Amino acid sequence: MTTSPRVGLFGLLGSGNLGNDGSLEAVLAYLRAEHPEAVVDALCGGPETVAARYGIPATRLHWYRGEYRTASRARSIAGKGLGKLVDVVRTAAWVRRHDVVIVPGMGVLEATLPLRPWGFPYALFLLCASGRLCGTKVALVGVGAAAIGDRVTRALVSWSARLAAHRSYRDELSRDAMREMGVDTTRDEVHPDLAFALPAPAAGRGSGPPGLVCVGVMDFHGGNDDRARAEEIHRRYLDGTTRFVRALVEEGRPVRLLTGDECDARVVDAIREAVDSPLVGAAEATSLADLMAEAAAADIVVATRYHNLVCALKAGTPTLALSYAAKSDALMARMGLGAYCHPAREVDADRLLEQFRALERRSVGLRRTLAERNRLTARQLRDQFEALTAALFPANDHPHARTRQETP
Repeated sequence: MTTSPRVGLFGLLGSGNLGNDGSLEAVLAYLRAEHPEAVVDALCGGPETVAARYGIPATRLHWYRGEYRTASRARSIAGKGLGKLVDVVRTAAWVRRHDVVIVPGMGVLEATLPLRPWGFPYALFLLCASGRLCGTKVALVGVGAAAIGDRVTRALVSWSARLAAHRSYRDELSRDAMREMGVDTTRDEVHPDLAFALPAPAAGRGSGPPGLVCVGVMDFHGGNDDRARAEEIHRRYLDGTTRFVRALVEEGRPVRLLTGDECDARVVDAIREAVDSPLVGAAEATSLADLMAEAAAADIVVATRYHNLVCALKAGTPTLALSYAAKSDALMARMGLGAYCHPAREVDADRLLEQFRALERRSVGLRRTLAERNRLTARQLRDQFEALTAALFPANDHPHARTRQETP
């Protein structure tokens, strides 16, 4: 006799980042197709959103509600400190109720954006340590990783990876980074980003206005090691991107601005105010499916956020990356567009326009290349999910199920 496996999903899910939620959607689709008997819930950043949108019970990731706000008063500092202790118990109690906990994709082992060690890295460490102590399998599935300079963050991230029962990565760079941080990656596999497993967009080329260019923007201030010059980096990024959009509009090209996180809206507002043209619009995307549909309607996509790039490439639209981390360069190379990357920290509008025009001249051939790479990616993701089933769901191997079977 077997019983339904209890599966937990963990991460900054439902918190306004479309890429994180897209990874969740991909894993939920896999579970519902291959393991419909599984009982699924989540420990996440936005439990109300996850419960309403995906129909699964969800619990708040942190006891202290102001975890990701800067603590400046004694009361908030004390609240954060107490929360760290309470979360030890809360996380362990949640983990022990499950047979498997999956961290679906996301850059959980990197610090390519500003990150404090006692925020999410600490929460991930509590998860993986609790899994090891409670006998619950914790799987980091298709995650991103990068070498980390800050010693505390590096220690928390590397120990989280060591304590996990299963690891796979979304690119070779991520596996190499974990190896450099002292993690044994001998049995770890690399597969395409989980968002490539989402359904292809129904919209096709030509459904947007002629000449449409989608420009994916980001509230970009550099990475974890760039805090001292964060405002300078942001100003250069915004100025260069605005000049690029203005140049397209002066040529009569319609531009639609895309985002990938709620915080990106202020960049959209700044560009629209600066350019002030009816040719500049903004998409109201609430999911990666929406972003894919927008990308499919465009002639060209120029984007910054990693999952904006994934959506455009999945849609088969020629894409130029405003790259802020090596993961973007690796993704573009994997999909055959490695020559079309531009540094987000040093946006040069004139050079970006040259790359844009070169991309457009080759767009017909690049669409064929993307179609071929997407077919290969689909096969590789099927292999990933088969490997995940073998690792996490072997028949009659659920510890809670065994306990119930052995009870007289």
